[in-house]
Amino acid sequence: MDETDSEVEELQRLLDSSLPHASEHLRSIVTPGRTLTARQLCGVLTGMCTLSVATVTAGGAPRISAVDGHFLRGRWVFTTSGTAVKTRHLRARPDVSVAHLRGDDLGVFTHGVAEFLPREHPDWQPIEDHLVRHYGSSPTSWGEDIVYVRVRPHWMVAYAFDPGNLVGRTRGDD
Repeated sequence: MDETDSEVEELQRLLDSSLPHASEHLRSIVTPGRTLTARQLCGVLTGMCTLSVATVTAGGAPRISAVDGHFLRGRWVFTTSGTAVKTRHLRARPDVSVAHLRGDDLGVFTHGVAEFLPREHPDWQPIEDHLVRHYGSSPTSWGEDIVYVRVRPHWMVAYAFDPGNLVGRTRGDD
């Protein structure tokens, strides 16, 4: 877990403010005993997490695709091709929803804004370093036009069927 105390506190405020604004149906599922604290969530979301990324076309039609996501500093980060349809959608309409699911055990649902991080961005190098450690090579070596995207969340809900069973397990324990 690389999050600072202030990043964990910010994430906790987001989690605390999001669930009360969820639908009645979602709140009937994500009950107080089936949520994670920000600190627990950061501890659970380690390594690569497959994300479903939802965008919309210019005509408002929904599109979904999957990416390798990494939860870094309390936010989702992913890379993709600069020529991908999702990239074109996010450049034109940066509102995005992402979900990470692990069977019935965990569901993390996030709505936010996609932020493209150029190499000059102060957060690009730490993200690059993390990705190189994880993959053994830089995503920039995987294609000619790789973009780095971070989701600035404005709503996030974390569901855990059995938080006590989930917390403390690593991805390799699944």
